[in-house]
Amino acid sequence: MTKLDGDTEITDTQSGNSEAVAGLGELKLNNEVESPSENNIDRLLSSYDYELPAEMIAQNPAVPRDSARLLVVDSQNRHFHAIFRDLPDLLKPGDLLVLNNTRVIPARLRGRKSTGAPVEVLLLEERQNNCWLALVKPGRRLQPGAKIFFEPQGLGAVEEGEQGGLGTGDKEDKEDNEDKEASPKSTQSLIPNPQFPIPNPQSPIPNSQSPIPNPLSATVLERDEATGGRLLQFDVPLGVSFWEMLEEYGEMPLPPYITASQSQPEEYQTVYAQRQGAIAAPTAGLHFTPELLNRLHERGIKQASVTLHVGVGTFRPVEVEDITTHKMHGEWVEVPASTVEQIRETQAQGGRIIAVGTTVVRSLESAAANGELQPYSGKTELFIYPGYQWRVVDGLITNFHLPCSSLLMLVGALIGRGRLLDLYQVATKHQYRFYSFGDAMLILPEGVGTRD
Repeated sequence: MTKLDGDTEITDTQSGNSEAVAGLGELKLNNEVESPSENNIDRLLSSYDYELPAEMIAQNPAVPRDSARLLVVDSQNRHFHAIFRDLPDLLKPGDLLVLNNTRVIPARLRGRKSTGAPVEVLLLEERQNNCWLALVKPGRRLQPGAKIFFEPQGLGAVEEGEQGGLGTGDKEDKEDNEDKEASPKSTQSLIPNPQFPIPNPQSPIPNSQSPIPNPLSATVLERDEATGGRLLQFDVPLGVSFWEMLEEYGEMPLPPYITASQSQPEEYQTVYAQRQGAIAAPTAGLHFTPELLNRLHERGIKQASVTLHVGVGTFRPVEVEDITTHKMHGEWVEVPASTVEQIRETQAQGGRIIAVGTTVVRSLESAAANGELQPYSGKTELFIYPGYQWRVVDGLITNFHLPCSSLLMLVGALIGRGRLLDLYQVATKHQYRFYSFGDAMLILPEGVGTRD
């Protein structure tokens, strides 16, 4: 086991020796909390707030990927520090790691209206026949029938000073903030509650090697009430696929708190990414390397895959003080029959199901919404918070999440909100790196809170 900070730092968080102070159809599962939490404070948005020094927000990924630090929760009152490459020694032969094989698309487009005014577009979800749901900024004046003309990477239609985030939807993205919204600045000394407007003007992906002779444009079909976005019909010439044009015109959408990254686009993909469709990476998986996956296999730790195309639902901020009234935007998920069979076999043989990331948690728990895990393909709106009755997942690998986010609430449902915030203080004290390019936490089954 690799040691950090000069010791193994095994800590009892209940005895007073701790350095800690103190988330084939459509599922609608927002109220899927069958065993209410005894403590109403767990239902309050303000109970999930914390302060983080801006310098602890990771701007670049660890190199190599598996050199990231790992906070291991191995019992209900202990934790210790490790390195991500130690993972094979921390799991048991017969355990099953479940991965999300979604692939991030170059979802950020820059263009101009017919008037010449610049616009930004963030693709959210493919519908059919080159029709996409997208966030558009500014979009308030984009009525049905309006045209947007896009420009290839490097020609950026958005002027300096107009690179604010696109937001996460709702009410015309807060009435567009028509050129008034600015991206969060990492120069703040503290980030008490950063949001996730998603796109960042940095980090374009390489241009396609084969030139595309036709310009890319789209027509606004209608406004989407759920997100405040627009349905866009893209005009794709015969003989050219939309995906080819997206490679030419699109950029990788990094979060706005990543303001000084030198990363390359592939560093924002997992090494096992396969299925295109996400607008953000399932970040817990960024720490794996092919060599680490091989070592896990050699140790008898099995691997299975699901797909959840990370969308606005994952990152939309919770804005209601009573979190039980928060509504998740649907995201597309697939849990294949082969993965269901692997999970059943693992459970029958006494193995544990370890989810790699909150997206895997939501995928598996959604597929078991009717009480038994079944193959599933469709949308999920599952929102997990303390009091949730778990069905499939035994343990979790996850990064450190934004304050007041649905992801933080999901992890709190697994180990308890108070324990989680204590561990975040431990991570802060020990200078862990936070958010998408940051370090990770391993919650072993022994560290999971009591289940009803």
